[in-house]
Amino acid sequence: MALGLEWQLILELLLLGCVTGFLAGLLGVGGGMMMVPFITLLLTAKDFPPEHVIKMAVATSLATICFTSIASVRAQHARGAVRWDIFRLLTPGIVVGSMLGAQLAKWLPAATLALLFAAFVGFSATQMLRDIKPKPTRQLPGTPGMLAAGAVIGLLAALVGAGGAFVSVPFMVASNVAIHTAVGTSAALGFPIALAGTIGYVIAGWSLTGMPAGTLGFLYLPALLVVSLASVAMAPVGVRTAHRLNVRHLRRMFALLLYGLAGYMLMKGLG
Repeated sequence: MALGLEWQLILELLLLGCVTGFLAGLLGVGGGMMMVPFITLLLTAKDFPPEHVIKMAVATSLATICFTSIASVRAQHARGAVRWDIFRLLTPGIVVGSMLGAQLAKWLPAATLALLFAAFVGFSATQMLRDIKPKPTRQLPGTPGMLAAGAVIGLLAALVGAGGAFVSVPFMVASNVAIHTAVGTSAALGFPIALAGTIGYVIAGWSLTGMPAGTLGFLYLPALLVVSLASVAMAPVGVRTAHRLNVRHLRRMFALLLYGLAGYMLMKGLG
């Protein structure tokens, strides 16, 4: 890649990190829903291997969550919003599921992964637009059930490069966990999901040949560094801004953006 293109890509990744970090702080949404399609778009434009681009985007999105989740967990813990007993029961299954999800992603065709991501983003956008909230219908399962639930959460999160809140929060709320506690506990679960998923994608892509410079397995290190620094810096700005704006209307506008990103990934999958 020419030097000019390298600097152009760094600036584009910097902008992406700023926007995703700001929106995560403003709207309380995970950055993966934006990060995966935009990293896919940027790397595709730079002629990265098309069969690996989406997997690189998912792996890089997961890796950024390792950094961005730390500040969120500290804030949620300080508010007493993390159920560490639930965290301990879900984490073993999450680690296994996230590792397996990365190995599964290696063998899935890029088109299938793109379609899966499009479905995930479309579903999340619909929930956000309609302000759908799960209703308590049961109690938390026993240890085997919690391990199984953790494995499902980790598997799905690793396939789409997200922190797992789209599954873990509805699961906990439906199990009679208060919504603010479910959100806080989900923030804590984002770290083991991201760490195990990132390690899984590094292992999954370790033996591949012909990968671009700066990759570690499927992980694209320049994007990880630039996006993480920018998003961590901008998230607090988004949080402060949220106190001065009507976030409910903004979430609906963001949902429309997500439909557009889902459409892009759908085209990637069908094209």
